[in-house]
Amino acid sequence: MNPIYEKLIKCRDIVQSKTNFIPKVALVLGSGLGGYADEITVEATVSYGEIEGFPVSTVPGHMGRFIFGYVGEVPVVIMQGRVHYYEGYAMSDVVLPIRLMGLLGAKNLFLTNAVGGINQNFSAGDFMLIRDHIIYNVPSPLIGENIEELGTRFPDMSNIYNNDLCDKIKESASMLAIKLQEGVYAQLSGPSFETPAEIRAFAVLGADVVGMSTGCEAIAANHMGMKVCGISCIANLAAGFSKTPLTHDEVQEAADAAAPRFKKLVTESIKRIGKD
Repeated sequence: MNPIYEKLIKCRDIVQSKTNFIPKVALVLGSGLGGYADEITVEATVSYGEIEGFPVSTVPGHMGRFIFGYVGEVPVVIMQGRVHYYEGYAMSDVVLPIRLMGLLGAKNLFLTNAVGGINQNFSAGDFMLIRDHIIYNVPSPLIGENIEELGTRFPDMSNIYNNDLCDKIKESASMLAIKLQEGVYAQLSGPSFETPAEIRAFAVLGADVVGMSTGCEAIAANHMGMKVCGISCIANLAAGFSKTPLTHDEVQEAADAAAPRFKKLVTESIKRIGKD
């Protein structure tokens, strides 16, 4: 058996020994957005540290646990704190939580993150529906022997952010009168923030926001047949546009300020996604 898949199966078995909850939607909470988990009806909680071999979040604001419960009547698993490539983990470990949630039953993946804004029509505090992504200096999670149990060797990525799920998020934003931008997410490795020259380069390439996660997670989920969607919270203007040095505290503060609107949008979107 492929050692990456074998590790994944062991993690699944540990989680299933703690709860038999079967989620329909998997939700990943980004920087400053972890408080959303307090809004749901919780059935079970499993800390990453309880899962042998599982990567543990080391970034401030990422609690490091799975929460199983209901958003309305929709069964969900929430990843309260993600793992980043810049933390030093192998890419197979970075996407292990995504694959695990898929093996636990989740058919839909809802990604969230806090980002720097490149598009000058965007403002701090805006939300952006992710329509596509660009990945730079981050290895694909599919490099190496293909795990046939998960998906095909050469998966199509033309609709990686599923159009139907995106439409449901747009409908939710419209109903709630929440402004929702749309655009392209660029993932860089981090942990340093980008230079002004890098930001100018990515603007030319067509990126609207920049961050340090999400793209690799979307690839892994799409590979195994999950439907993917995502929202970025624009926490600050990227390097070269901001008049002050960038800090992680600023990212968390902006995400915290946007949290009430974020919670409403995610809740309504999940209810719509869960109807199918």
